[in-house]
Amino acid sequence: MRDFLEGGEQRISKVVHSLTLSPIIGTDSMKRFLVEVAEGRLKIHGLVQEIGQDILVSIWGGTRPHIGAIGIAVPRPSLKDPKKRSATSSNFTFVGHKEDGLVKEISEKLAAQLERNVVVTAGVHWDDITSREIRSVESLLRRMSVQILKRFRGNRSS
Repeated sequence: MRDFLEGGEQRISKVVHSLTLSPIIGTDSMKRFLVEVAEGRLKIHGLVQEIGQDILVSIWGGTRPHIGAIGIAVPRPSLKDPKKRSATSSNFTFVGHKEDGLVKEISEKLAAQLERNVVVTAGVHWDDITSREIRSVESLLRRMSVQILKRFRGNRSS
């Protein structure tokens, strides 16, 4: 996971702003918004887009943003307790990249809690990242997933 960060101590987590989709691109009910989390020099961006009932999340940051891994998750009943929701995922990681654990965790969390199909792409890189900074990036991405969940739960019509 050295493909990640170099840290500071200030933590910021916010939904940056909503984007409006043209009716030509999709329906008026489709949502699209940016999310940003930061700690010191570590700044991570996320573009979240609703595509019908499905959700696409693109995450990037650092000195060399890229697509390092893709996670695809589908909600399902928990195998231990069918009354609870869980998710199953498939992941693809480009050779030499380490974002696979991140896309798995985020896609499964969003799919299970929102009960929707979710695709997450991620690619973040900071030169000379330390182990402590890697843990900070992981924490920041968990906070980003919480921000995404809050945004969708706030926009639920049910």
